[in-house]
Amino acid sequence: MPDHRAAVGMNNHLRGLRAERGWSQQDLADRLEVSRQSVNAIETGRYDPSLPLAFRIAELFSLPIEQVFVSPSATG
Repeated sequence: MPDHRAAVGMNNHLRGLRAERGWSQQDLADRLEVSRQSVNAIETGRYDPSLPLAFRIAELFSLPIEQVFVSPSATG
């Protein structure tokens, strides 16, 4: 069965990065000043963050944006 998520939005490593730090979705949402629902939607690929938010996320994890977000075409 095809992965429809890749067709909807960007793939990302947000869930894993968050888990490595022991943060809940609410913890991350609070740090980013967005709703928990927004974090969930980004993690599941239902919502692509705005460019400023994507850069804030990358900065929060001290990573280049390319290591957090991966375009669907780059995943294969």
